[in-house]
Formats: sequence, C-alpha cells, structure tokens
Amino acid sequence: MSVSQLSKHPKVTILLAARNGAEFIRHQLESYRAQTYANWELVVSDDGSSDETLALVDEFAKSVSQRVVVLRGPQKGFWQNFVSLVRSPEVSGELMGYSDQDDIWFDHKLADAVVWFEQVPEDRPALFCTRTQLVTRQGAPMGYSREFRRASGFANALVQNLGGGNTMIFNRAAQRALQTTPPDAAMVAHDWWTYQIITGVGGLVHYDTRPSLAYRQHGENVFGKNVGLQARLSRALGLLSGQMAGWNEINLTLLNRVRGELLPGNVATLDLFARARTAWLPVRLWLLWRSGVYRQTAIENLALYVAAIFGRI
Repeated sequence: MSVSQLSKHPKVTILLAARNGAEFIRHQLESYRAQTYANWELVVSDDGSSDETLALVDEFAKSVSQRVVVLRGPQKGFWQNFVSLVRSPEVSGELMGYSDQDDIWFDHKLADAVVWFEQVPEDRPALFCTRTQLVTRQGAPMGYSREFRRASGFANALVQNLGGGNTMIFNRAAQRALQTTPPDAAMVAHDWWTYQIITGVGGLVHYDTRPSLAYRQHGENVFGKNVGLQARLSRALGLLSGQMAGWNEINLTLLNRVRGELLPGNVATLDLFARARTAWLPVRLWLLWRSGVYRQTAIENLALYVAAIFGRI
C-alpha cells in the first residue's frame, strides 16, 4: 500500500464539537451544505448542551442527504471533546476535519483539501491546514490570521502550533497515529497535539495561505485571534510569564508517552529540547540551538531564546 492513493472522491467526515452553540451553529451547518465538494458526513459530539443546539442539528440532518450522527460528548472540556471524535467508531471517512460550532466555512474548504490529499500516498499521515479570515461576532470582516512562511516540521511543532484546529483536515493514516496517544493523556489543545503527532511520526503537512473559513471572534473563543501588536505582546508575555513552560511540560509528557511512534531524529530533537529546559544557562542555550526547534518568525525566535535565558521554556 506504500504507493496506493485515495479514491477519486473520498468521503470527508466533519468532526463537530458542540456545546450550547445555538447562537451561531445554524450558520456553520449551512456552510457545510454550501460546500462545492458534497461527499461528506457529519459526526457531532455534543458536550451537554442545554440550549437549542441539538434541535438545530436535528433540523439540519433532516434537510440534507449526507449522513449526520450525534454523539454524547465526554463533558470534560473542548479538547477532550475533539479527541473523543478522533477515536469514535462512527467516523467512516477517508479524510476528517475538525469543526468549531461558530465559524463559517468557505464553500471551497473541502474541495481544496481533497485536491491536495489526492496527491498524498494513502498510508502516509498527512495534515492540511490554512489561514483564516477573522470576523466579528456579527460576521463583519476584521482581517486575516498571520501568514506563516517557514516550513512545517516537528522542530516547529514542539514550540508552536502552525494551523488552527478549525482549518485542519487529516487522513486515516494520521488518525491512526493520533489514536496511539494513551486515552488518559493530557494535552494543551487538540490542534497542537495533531500537529505534533503527525510531524513526529514523519507525516506531511501542507499549510495553505488561502483562508478556508471565517473565524468568529468573541468572548467565548478558547483561543482568539493571533494577529496584531496586542497578540504579539501576549505571545511574548506568555513566554516570559512561564505560561509556555507549563504548556511545554504537558506536551513533553504526552510526547514521551508515544516516543516509540516517533521517528528517531524527532526523538533526538525532543530529548535535546527537554534537556535544554533544565540545563544551566550557557548549556541551555547551546542545547536549544542544537535541538533545532524554531518558531515561525524572527521576533518569535528571539523571544524563545530570551525566555530560555530566564528559564521559562
């Protein structure tokens, strides 16, 4: 199967994590209906909604020909809900993609991903992700998420997530890699975990600069916009405050639990980065450099090394 390809029109399973999303979810559901690529199914994991979310999903399900399945979520938080979908036996697509309940997908989102995946060997873990258009709570345009230009890779994934989970689509080989994670493992976020695991096992990642959805910005976002001076300052302060160090501790614990699945070179990178976090100062910077980890911009890399000087990685 090393050179086998996807079928010409692979099914895409949309993995929708929902909880009390009645205010916006109808717009998201309608954006599925509007996709130019129609071979999709929808699996919804509802995390205990007490509003009209489930009624709206049921109404939508009756109005489309595609399969719609509703599951009871684990009710432990946003990333646990997405992880439960990755593990669900109800997922039957050759490709699958995360979906938030409050975005609006552009009609080409699935079609663009399928075109790329048709060039990828079926047994090679692979991930497709994109930029987003930022919109207000009411849907008015606010600009775009940052455009990343450096290559993707495990050395980047260790210290930064490249694509938002709401843009991510991955194949069955990637799903199998993700499912090697122990069920009780903690993580910072499902999308960062996805980027780390897929690159860690040697998978392909394609970051498309063409936005695939409207990403609604409002107070209930778990992670909001990632652009502008305020966002840059927040990221720098996060590094220096120790927030990133805490996230790295969680990520490294998870990755060490699946280290047997990682490529040897990525295990070496992981171990060098782990040693850099606890070494005394001159050695710390040398180990960090030797590990090869990097963020996407020069300013972010400078902040990474400043954080290392203060022992905050």
